[in-house]
Amino acid sequence: QVQLVESGGGLVQPGGSLRLSCAASGSIFRLDAMGWYRQAPGKQRDLVATTTRNAITNYADSVKGRFTISGDNAKNTVYLQMNSLKPEDTAVYYCNARIQSTRWSGFRDYWGQGTQVTVSS
Repeated sequence: QVQLVESGGGLVQPGGSLRLSCAASGSIFRLDAMGWYRQAPGKQRDLVATTTRNAITNYADSVKGRFTISGDNAKNTVYLQMNSLKPEDTAVYYCNARIQSTRWSGFRDYWGQGTQVTVSS
């Protein structure tokens, strides 16, 4: 089984910073991409940022210039550095990974349980 464990969420003032981490473990034959999504109460889960094994990144327009995603292939870990945080960034942040579990498996998406990020004064 594949497990994603997120950490780094918390309460921060507007303009502050947080760094989220997500480590994938378990049956991992190949990991192609990892990313972060967020969901605020009453809203859909939206893409924040993604990165591939080759470090190709993609960001939501709302976080460009403020957030930076990076990955460590050897550790099956992805990070999200969040700077200049705004109240509208408040949400549960979910880690996502596209993983081939075994050599005989196809790729599928796995999700972490989420970590709360609250930006408030």
